[in-house]
Amino acid sequence: MMKRQMWIAGIAAASMLAVTCQVARNQKPAILRTTPASVDAVPDFTEDPTGMHLTPAQSIQSFKLPEGYHLELVASEPMVHEPVAVAWDGDGRMYVAEMNTYMQDVEGTGEHEPTSRVLLLEDTDNDGKMDKSAVFIDNMLLPRMLLCVGNELLVNETDTYDIFSYRDTDGDGSSDVKRPVYTPGKKSPGNLEHQRSGLDWNLDNWIYMAVDPVRFRYKDGILKADSIPSGSSGQWGLTHDNYGRLYFSSAGGEVPAMGFQLNPIYGRMEFPDQYTDEFNVVWPIIKTPDVEGGLKRLTADTTLNHFTASCGQVIFRGDRLPKDLVGDLLISEPVGRLIRRAKVINKEGKITLENAYQKKEFVASTDMNFRTVNMYTGPDGCLYLVDMNRGIIQEGNWTGPNSYLRPQIKRLGLDKNIQHGRIYRMVYDGMKPGPKPHLLTDPVDKLVSYLDHPNGWWRDNAQKEMIVRNDKSAVPALKAIALGQKNEWIKAPSALGRLHALYTLEGLESLDKTTLIGALKDHDAEVRKAAVRLSEPFLKQQNEEILSQLTAMKTDASSDVRMQLVLSLTYSKLPTAKTLSDEVLTASASNEIFGATQRSILKNEDVKKFGLRLGRLSEADRKLVLDGAVIYKSLCTSCHGAEGKGLISKTAPPLVGSKRLGRGTDASIRILLHGLSGPIDGQTYPTEMPAMADNDDVWIASVLSYVKHEFAQAPAVRPADVKMIREQTVGRSKPWTLEELPTRQ
Repeated sequence: MMKRQMWIAGIAAASMLAVTCQVARNQKPAILRTTPASVDAVPDFTEDPTGMHLTPAQSIQSFKLPEGYHLELVASEPMVHEPVAVAWDGDGRMYVAEMNTYMQDVEGTGEHEPTSRVLLLEDTDNDGKMDKSAVFIDNMLLPRMLLCVGNELLVNETDTYDIFSYRDTDGDGSSDVKRPVYTPGKKSPGNLEHQRSGLDWNLDNWIYMAVDPVRFRYKDGILKADSIPSGSSGQWGLTHDNYGRLYFSSAGGEVPAMGFQLNPIYGRMEFPDQYTDEFNVVWPIIKTPDVEGGLKRLTADTTLNHFTASCGQVIFRGDRLPKDLVGDLLISEPVGRLIRRAKVINKEGKITLENAYQKKEFVASTDMNFRTVNMYTGPDGCLYLVDMNRGIIQEGNWTGPNSYLRPQIKRLGLDKNIQHGRIYRMVYDGMKPGPKPHLLTDPVDKLVSYLDHPNGWWRDNAQKEMIVRNDKSAVPALKAIALGQKNEWIKAPSALGRLHALYTLEGLESLDKTTLIGALKDHDAEVRKAAVRLSEPFLKQQNEEILSQLTAMKTDASSDVRMQLVLSLTYSKLPTAKTLSDEVLTASASNEIFGATQRSILKNEDVKKFGLRLGRLSEADRKLVLDGAVIYKSLCTSCHGAEGKGLISKTAPPLVGSKRLGRGTDASIRILLHGLSGPIDGQTYPTEMPAMADNDDVWIASVLSYVKHEFAQAPAVRPADVKMIREQTVGRSKPWTLEELPTRQ
């Protein structure tokens, strides 16, 4: 266990003045900002922390940031309560999802009551402080995903896969039109921590989520789903970089970053050394008594010793903070009250992460209620933090009567700290935040010019707005920009401008072969890589002209370009495509990324053929396995891994080879109903398997049928089997141990 340096100075005393944001028009909060004193604040681990709730004025003084950086209060209670996600429309208005029933006491009482909201906040004078608010949508069940498209807001609530569009047609700040955009009509399984997040409109015009193996295309006002054969990744939080690379994280798996080597549509690729064990170590400036799992997760000075609740990550892409922050990955750790800054390093196509600081964090706080759950690059080019600012940050599954957490929560009074919330903006000395956008009303020529904007938010939203409008009058300008030609919109298009122009053409279904071939010869590797990927529709059509152009790229100087070439060639059935792919793989055999790419492709193809194995089963058993596959990929992979082999972090035992998944059904059903604790096959794990008894017999049978079919080649489990064991174990309230389970396993 790593020894913390003991500091002796403390945080400067903060004003006790209660400063609040009023839910009214034109009433501004006081300007609250971290002071230079807080930059030099140092932790004092000699005293136990207090769970006392702090006013915004007190909280803002609790932060330790690098010199020159400051946090400003954008909004707080009573204007916002329990915020979990935000989204800006094209005019810079902020929508805020509130989970107002989340863990309002240690039992989670009333958590599924439909009383949560989505707010609409506005900063009318562009000083960074919200001064106008309205309830945009009321009476919701824990809204969790937001995406602005034109004048509409897409929203997903907890416990459902359905996504609806909301619109305000009379300008009063409240939605008055609701329509479905994606409605499979199925209940979503699992507690709210293990359900989807995201709705990230990526550079490639696909909308991605964490958890669920689905991505969407927004077309004709509807979300059209496309399956991701090998499953998605992550848990709470999703972000992309300037080039469309996605970054996931998994709190349940204690994995701070994952899924960034490869777009999930091509399969999965992770490396044991994509970051070191040292990267997992965190550096809070306050003791961490309220950590699920107890003392084994604490250092000698009782601070959190590793990531346990990583979430809400963002790649910073703004233009109003220092340039060396652009492209860095920021990961929140709300249990440790800190934010990690990671340098993203690309070495011959392989991505690795390193902490930007030695034994300290980018942001850390001594406020026990500082709980950042999401972060964003804002329209003004600054960084935004969504702080739930609450005592309990764990779902009820982990705060039960026999848990380690419950007495800590009660002792510190953390269960009393509810219905607060803060949204912060990070600024930097000498750098003024950017102007307010007007993309919803700007003419198309202005939108075209924004594709070269230094702030990634503007580039993304200009691209999205043009595609949502489906205004093809911009096509000639977009083609000129994509080819780097001088034009009246952008005099000298940058690589990022050319990249966005290409994908905007793709989104408008106007990317022709001439423009694509020109992009394949671009001097920037990221543009060439994008062009290779954009050739896939032509490869599906077995277009030999495009394949000939790609052949000339087999010796491209960029590993990223050659790797994309191998991935994209899988879309062609022509023999010459397979030959070309083999040549690239052979020539790059010394680079481990190419061997991993080939394995990912093969595995992805195997997954696509998964239905063939199910053909031998009865219709009833086949349905159980298929339904169970959806549940497993959505819920279970964050701990047990997509292939049932566990994770590198050894969060939970592997399922492959488990004695509990043999031909018998008793042990596996009992474990899923009531959970499992203690050493497993001689190995101790940081968390116990939680009880899933709240789900019905068909749900339990489906999960086990998939797990047994996929990892043990054992027969399916029938709902009647689950019903029988449930009746036999009525009244059991604690997890099983291996010693207690029946010998017939």
